[in-house]
Amino acid sequence: MELVGVRIELPTNSPILLLREVGGTRYLPIWIGANEATAIALALEGVEPQRPMTHDLMRSMLDSLEATVERVVITELQEGTYFADLVLLSNGEPTSVSARPSDAVAIAVRTSSPVFAERELLEDAGVEIRDEDDEEMIEKFREFLEDISPEDFTAGS
Repeated sequence: MELVGVRIELPTNSPILLLREVGGTRYLPIWIGANEATAIALALEGVEPQRPMTHDLMRSMLDSLEATVERVVITELQEGTYFADLVLLSNGEPTSVSARPSDAVAIAVRTSSPVFAERELLEDAGVEIRDEDDEEMIEKFREFLEDISPEDFTAGS
């Protein structure tokens, strides 16, 4: 999956993580919390906070333990809740750790790790965008992302 970015869905002001199938036309929108949206936006912009945020701390812990994030897999959707796995490599052995997709993606962005989605999940929850109007909407969304700042995701906005 390609991380298109995060945005605020109006009128509810709910942050959305948007993933797109690489080489395809399916998108996977995932509603996430404001803190996770901020964490992802900061990492995408390359902003290094003065003090490490939770996901920066997790990256540091993985580095200290000489473990790497091999990949993130968005695995399923149950009763409106998405699930994901962080697949870690430590001493050459893979270990799968259950995580919220927003946390897993925030870590993936910080570690330059790929994000995948199970094929069945994409078939069930993916949104297909094919026509020119929808492609134009995605382009506008990309333009929106270029102008967004982490402050846009704070609770007072």
